[in-house]
Amino acid sequence: MKSLRKYFVALIIIGLFTVGLIGYIHVSISKTGNRYCYNSVDSIPHNHCGLVLGTSKYLANGHRNRYYTDRIKASVKLYNHNKIDYIIVSGDNRNRNYNEPITMYNDLVSAGIPGRKIILDYAGFRTLDSVVRCKEVFGQERFTIVSQSFHNQRAIYIARKKSIEAIAFDSEDSTEKTDFKVQMREVAARMLMLFDMLTARQPHFLGEKVSIPN
Repeated sequence: MKSLRKYFVALIIIGLFTVGLIGYIHVSISKTGNRYCYNSVDSIPHNHCGLVLGTSKYLANGHRNRYYTDRIKASVKLYNHNKIDYIIVSGDNRNRNYNEPITMYNDLVSAGIPGRKIILDYAGFRTLDSVVRCKEVFGQERFTIVSQSFHNQRAIYIARKKSIEAIAFDSEDSTEKTDFKVQMREVAARMLMLFDMLTARQPHFLGEKVSIPN
């Protein structure tokens, strides 16, 4: 009986330590990211390129994805306020019927952004891929990431660990409370990201370099 009690006590201690460690890592990533995140278009510095991180336009239930909509709005706002000169739309194009870069391109053009000012990155399968490819493929040493605040924090952490001088612009909706499912998914994504950093994981594809006009 005593041995069983010790076993459960050890499990509780390990569980509390694990939760505490995950919490510490989560908060540390948020703090690092927030140092380089902006939510005011007036205060954010100018960069040659903005990097819009991809997501699906519609949810599984058929409703419009507000995260997608807000990223498009934020990108248009940055461009119209002359805070970026070009927009790189980076996302997944897993099949003919699912193509995040093309979808973002079409909606940005519909919002008034000239097509020649939009660069498509078809290999942004993960946040790490999008951020690293922006430097290695598209030649940008510094750029502005566009997404929700929680996503921007993680993207900035990746960028800074990769010696990329990125900043981020939080979409308008980023101040709203995210639901529990999204929060838990973000915690898991940050743990996976930390593993990627520790193992020096590289993007799935790099390929030929793409020149963006000055």
